[in-house]
Amino acid sequence: MARIPLSNDDLGYDTNCFVCERTNEAGLRIPFFHDTERNVVTAEFALTNSYSGAPTLVHGGVSLAVLDEAMAWACIAIGRQWAVTSETSTKFHRAVYVDKPHIVEAEIVEQTDADIVTIGRILNLKGVVRAESRATFTALGEAQLKVVVAETGDRLHDSMNLD
Repeated sequence: MARIPLSNDDLGYDTNCFVCERTNEAGLRIPFFHDTERNVVTAEFALTNSYSGAPTLVHGGVSLAVLDEAMAWACIAIGRQWAVTSETSTKFHRAVYVDKPHIVEAEIVEQTDADIVTIGRILNLKGVVRAESRATFTALGEAQLKVVVAETGDRLHDSMNLD
C-alpha cells in the first residue's frame, strides 16, 4: 500500500486546523494519508475523554469534524480541487468510543466542475462502520481560493499543479 502523508505544510500556507494541524495544541492533530492503491484518504486516531459527549463516547460533533476533514482531504488529494462543504448528512451506526483506536477514510463518488460528492466512514479496527457521512463540496474558483488563503493563493495553486 502506498500511503502518501498529507500535510498543510506542503500546500504553501499557514493553517491552524482543529482536526489535522499538528501544531494546534487544542486540536485533534490527526495525520491524514492518501492511500493511492485504494484511492482513499485515511487516518488512524484515538481520542481521549477530553472530546467526549457521554462519558465513554466521542462527541458526535467531534466525529463529524473528523469525517468532514477526511472528506475535505479527499477533495484535495484525490479530486485535486479546493472545495468547501455545502451539504452533509451522517448516520451513526454504532458508538465511536473514547480511548479506542478508530480509522477514518474518505473517497470521492462523483465530481463535476462545480461539485464533489464524497463519502466518509469511521470504522473500528475490525472494519465495522461506526459512522458514515455523505457530503457535497463546492469547488472554489481562483478568486474564492485567494480570499480563503489570502495572499498565499498563488503558492497554493502552484503546489497543487492545478493548471
